[in-house]
Amino acid sequence: MDLEKLPELLTMKQTSEILGVSAMTLRRWDKKGVLKPFRPHPSNVRRYRKQDIIKFIKK
Repeated sequence: MDLEKLPELLTMKQTSEILGVSAMTLRRWDKKGVLKPFRPHPSNVRRYRKQDIIKFIKK
């Protein structure tokens, strides 16, 4: 998958597919501080910044 072609903010589904983990794993990582989402709306919807995902993959 070409990460450069993805939008700057990714949904939880897009992020889980890119990283090969479940949405539940992303929620756990959020609670543990492993990979923090960006919450652009008061509804608490999780979005992940593409730059954060790229950094995470390179670790």
